[in-house]
Amino acid sequence: MATTVRRTVLTLPAGPLGPENPLPALRPLDETHVVDERDRAALPRDMARQIGFQPLSTVLPARILDGYGRERTPTALDAIVIENDRLRATVLPGLGGRVHSLHHKPTGRELLYRNPVLQPADFALNGAWFSGGIEWNIGATGHTALSCAPLHAARVPAPDGGEMVRLWEWERLRDLPFQVDLWLPEDSDFLHVGVRIRNPHEHTAPVYWWSNIAVPEGERTRVLAPADEAWHFGYERTLTRVPVPVSGSVDRTYPLRGEFPADYFYEVPDGARRWIASLDEDGHGLVQTSTDLLRGRKLFLWGSGAGGRRWQEWLTEPGTVGYAEIQAGLARTQLEHVPLEPGAEFSWLESYGPLSADPLTVHGEDWAAARAETEQRLAEVLPRADVEAAHAAWRPFADTEPGESLATGSGWGALEVRRGKYELPGTPFADSTLGEQQQPWLELLDQGTFPEPRRAVPPGPSMVSPHWRDMLETAPAEPLTEYHLGVAQWHAGDRAQAVRSWERGLVLAPSRWPLLRCLAVAAEEGRQRDRAADLYGEAFDDLCAERRDEDEAWTAAAAALGREALEALLTAGRPAAARSVWAALPPAIRQRGRFRLLEARLLIAEDDRAAARAVFDEGFEVEDLREGAQILDEVWAGITDEPLPDRYNFRMRPER
Repeated sequence: MATTVRRTVLTLPAGPLGPENPLPALRPLDETHVVDERDRAALPRDMARQIGFQPLSTVLPARILDGYGRERTPTALDAIVIENDRLRATVLPGLGGRVHSLHHKPTGRELLYRNPVLQPADFALNGAWFSGGIEWNIGATGHTALSCAPLHAARVPAPDGGEMVRLWEWERLRDLPFQVDLWLPEDSDFLHVGVRIRNPHEHTAPVYWWSNIAVPEGERTRVLAPADEAWHFGYERTLTRVPVPVSGSVDRTYPLRGEFPADYFYEVPDGARRWIASLDEDGHGLVQTSTDLLRGRKLFLWGSGAGGRRWQEWLTEPGTVGYAEIQAGLARTQLEHVPLEPGAEFSWLESYGPLSADPLTVHGEDWAAARAETEQRLAEVLPRADVEAAHAAWRPFADTEPGESLATGSGWGALEVRRGKYELPGTPFADSTLGEQQQPWLELLDQGTFPEPRRAVPPGPSMVSPHWRDMLETAPAEPLTEYHLGVAQWHAGDRAQAVRSWERGLVLAPSRWPLLRCLAVAAEEGRQRDRAADLYGEAFDDLCAERRDEDEAWTAAAAALGREALEALLTAGRPAAARSVWAALPPAIRQRGRFRLLEARLLIAEDDRAAARAVFDEGFEVEDLREGAQILDEVWAGITDEPLPDRYNFRMRPER
């Protein structure tokens, strides 16, 4: 059959994503993949330089997604199917363009780990993320802020005369447009993926990209890559060079043989073909390869320990097969960002497909032979030269204007194109995509003023790039303008000026709590615990005087500000004031898992450990438990010396 592209609907049990957190993300980035500056001296010079190249300090202007739940209901998801007589790829354009499934028809095998549920969890840079399939990570170290966001999608002519699917968006953390072209040639066993990232600005931009492929794990599943060494990163936040495959007497190429979750960034020699494969006990599985620009390869494993197993269960369903991740990126490790010059672009081609190799050799003790066998089988089914040729064939089509629209992303790209008057062939950001969140910024752009709201509502998203900051500085100094200006100044590192802007806005602000909350965060970051507690208390009281509990946006604001206020008051040693905030929260918010945990902390502060223990005994789930978080261990240790119950054990590193 010829390759076809069609829209369909995929129904999965899904946890609700919930509303955006309306509080601007002013706090330092909560990312586990960080290496202490003192440890960089032992790293290769180019690696150390790229680790230190413009790392993010916050996720502004993105908003945090932490309003999701764990009560899953059947949910219809828009999907795009790309299919020939060999492969069927199912893509979710509304969820970061995730490739949900890659089905090999001749063998009936699913090549990816296909999650049977869609369960948001706190792994993305801005919160909500879900496991499974192939995800496209752009922005900064970590899972992209677009993990659960819609992308633009359309049909585009393919190099072989058929059709391909283009996904594209404006990545806001780095202010860069990108595209992903999915091309399945007729009669091919391999899905080709052309990727392009462009820098339309007059400054050098830091770029991060990792394609993240979830594959089924098994006792005899082995991950192979062309390397004899790897950089190991554990959740102790250290980066060390280790041999491959055996490290610490354990063969780490088998994901279930390690105890704790860990990353292994393979040291692929210059000139070697770029590839990574996951093969089961019979030598069957998935291989990913690419043109040479995509140099990095990585294995992430959950390990066999209790914490890793608990996370696997948390992200899917008990009793389902677990998964590991094989990945490919622009740098050797995920701690690095690569410079992209003004007006330049990065482009490469990836290929995904089935691979079969001799199982005795693949699982033998001779690592060199196992690698050679796998690479030889890859060369037979997809020669390196064919990948280069496919990239060359695709490249002229990258500028082709899309045809029929298959999905619509955000309006932020249209706003940026309108402001910067950028010419971006192949990735149109139409004015028709401009929506409610972009309208105030459109008015600032066209009229030089930022509109004040007609009624009391939580503020909309902020813009923080230098261009928008300059416009805010020259706009009339209304309270909401000062609020957004302060957020942009904070993002730029000018924290004293941000505080002055927020303080000026307070003078005439009809709604004071957004400004008071920003000042509270500034006080916390300055280690002024008592002042932060005072400001949080005042901000929460002001919000309670305005809020309408039947409105989703106000409920999200009350939950977000109430949580921060409770934490600040407990840190300042004010349990009575924290109890007042707790009592003022809507009952439905108090029943959420995050707030049950806060309740236990409040009871400990009130010296009622028996009641705090009862909260744990009754059971709760912290829906937005952060990857690598130790908070459950810490609160439990404040109650008892007993071992942490299994249901709360999400440890990703050895106990200290």
